[in-house]
Amino acid sequence: MVAFDQNENDLAAVAAMLSAMRTEGEAPAGADADTVKGDALDMPFDDSSFDRVIAAEIFEHLPHDTAAMAEMYRVLRPGGIAAVTVPSWLPERLCWALSEDYHTAEGGHVRIYTRAELAAKLKATGFEIGPHHHAHALHAPYWWIKCAVGPDHDEHPLAKAYHRMLVWDLLHAPKPTRLAERALNPVMGKSVVVYVRKPARSGDNG
Repeated sequence: MVAFDQNENDLAAVAAMLSAMRTEGEAPAGADADTVKGDALDMPFDDSSFDRVIAAEIFEHLPHDTAAMAEMYRVLRPGGIAAVTVPSWLPERLCWALSEDYHTAEGGHVRIYTRAELAAKLKATGFEIGPHHHAHALHAPYWWIKCAVGPDHDEHPLAKAYHRMLVWDLLHAPKPTRLAERALNPVMGKSVVVYVRKPARSGDNG
């Protein structure tokens, strides 16, 4: 497994988590993991390097999103699967309406995708489009709160309280919140997930 990002702080956090998992014996036997810093538009990997790729909340940050999609296509082996997530249209539109700082800050989101637009760009890159679903409905209100009180106002009581609930839910996964999120995901899931496949043969894109 390789964690790839441009942010050194995020990569350091991932490396610390991986180290802790090894120390606690939580990593699968024989599993190997590394962190690599780099640019999504010019990844330091050979063609067809990976069987699976997860592009989680990346493309909404990139002015040249289709160039990054082409890089993802290049490093995925023929027949390989990728899972691509971006913010869902409705929750993201509300965030933009509530706070200009949310999307104008350096490194912020530069576009709001519809699922159809995301799928069309991935298909134009050469991917075969597979199933999709929405996720993280309970996270959407947290970001609406953050946008309403100020994206950088992490100490606001309401934002702090909701964040504690999300952490608690992540650690304990109680059945009521899991059922609630499953029911709410199609309506207000914070993210949309699209699964794609690189054709097994060159030129075979459906």
